[in-house]
Amino acid sequence: MNYLALLAASVWALLRNKLRSLLTVLGITIGIAAVICVVAIGKAGQARVEQQLNNLGDNFVWIEAGGRAVNGVRTGTHGTPTLTLGDALAIKNQIPMIKSVSPNVDGSIQVIYANQNWFTSYRGVSPEYFDIKRWGIDQGAAFTKDDVDRSAAVCAIGRTVRDQLFGPEDPIGKVIRLRSLPVKVVAVLSPKGLAISGQDQDDTILLPYTTVQKKLKGVTWLDDILCSAVSPDVVKLAGQQTAALLRDRHHLRPEENDDFNIRNPEDIIKAQLEASRTLTLLLVAIASISLIVGGIGIMNVMLVSVTERTREIGVRVSVGATEEAIQIQFLAESVILSLVGGVAGMVAGVVGSFFVGRALNWPMEISLKAVLLAALFSIAVGVFFGYYPARKASLLDPIEALRYE
Repeated sequence: MNYLALLAASVWALLRNKLRSLLTVLGITIGIAAVICVVAIGKAGQARVEQQLNNLGDNFVWIEAGGRAVNGVRTGTHGTPTLTLGDALAIKNQIPMIKSVSPNVDGSIQVIYANQNWFTSYRGVSPEYFDIKRWGIDQGAAFTKDDVDRSAAVCAIGRTVRDQLFGPEDPIGKVIRLRSLPVKVVAVLSPKGLAISGQDQDDTILLPYTTVQKKLKGVTWLDDILCSAVSPDVVKLAGQQTAALLRDRHHLRPEENDDFNIRNPEDIIKAQLEASRTLTLLLVAIASISLIVGGIGIMNVMLVSVTERTREIGVRVSVGATEEAIQIQFLAESVILSLVGGVAGMVAGVVGSFFVGRALNWPMEISLKAVLLAALFSIAVGVFFGYYPARKASLLDPIEALRYE
């Protein structure tokens, strides 16, 4: 059996009906492109959520001052003296699941440099904060424990603050004013972008917490205690042990509510990530339906082709063509249609993903696995939906076929 001749005959038969073949191919093209685009967009969305999860911190445990309901009144963090430096030290020393701790005292303030000013937020923290929040240094060097002990007037500024106050000027070593307090800039933080809440994380200033307590706010308590657990698996358990320790230190009776909150922002982001994955699978399933529709289109076109070429089949069988040869030719036509559609769909999917990424300003990552699966699926569609028309053509009675008008 001359397979090359059969393949050439299949291609020639498709070219005789160019418009019909093109429209059939288009169905597969749209289906393949849709699957590739959906997977690429889904992976980009998941990458952004995972980046937010990573930006939260190193196995982040967040203790916030102020109970959810104290004496029937919901209280907030600021001005609620329920957390102290002693609490932070106790957590660090008494809970083995916590590997590092940073006190936190925060607020908002007007910052001035030369003739520029900017309203921003600040945090008073310890040097451990940089590791807890996985926050790198872009320029300069972070303040040290010695700076904390001395209540030194030094700070690390975020990228947004640097841009607003200094523009292209090098900020390291320059002195800015927080109200009437002159503070020396010793570092610029690496950019982090937007938080899950949409807040600009780079619009901030970090100082030693002792400096904030003594020279800015005039308080002895903490707004938060930020901790890092030894591993992701023990974050919740570490939070529970921390809550038990703080209840004991604060002499709270069993019937009394906590005068602090253990926050779990990681759970929200993980739920978002799971929802993103589920939505991607759902969209892939919907996109795959268009492939099935394209396959039905191939079957329909091939059945019409068998009907139109009944006499041709009868002639070929009468001069010695076997059932296998007839079946292979029609199956080859079906597979060629799906393959051409698959290749066109892969190109359209990659190009479409690129333009969608640029429109959304997302770093798109084309999944090689999705491309290969789409290609295999297009071949499978051609074989599956082309088999019945090919089988029908091969079983035609040659005498009846020759009589067909």
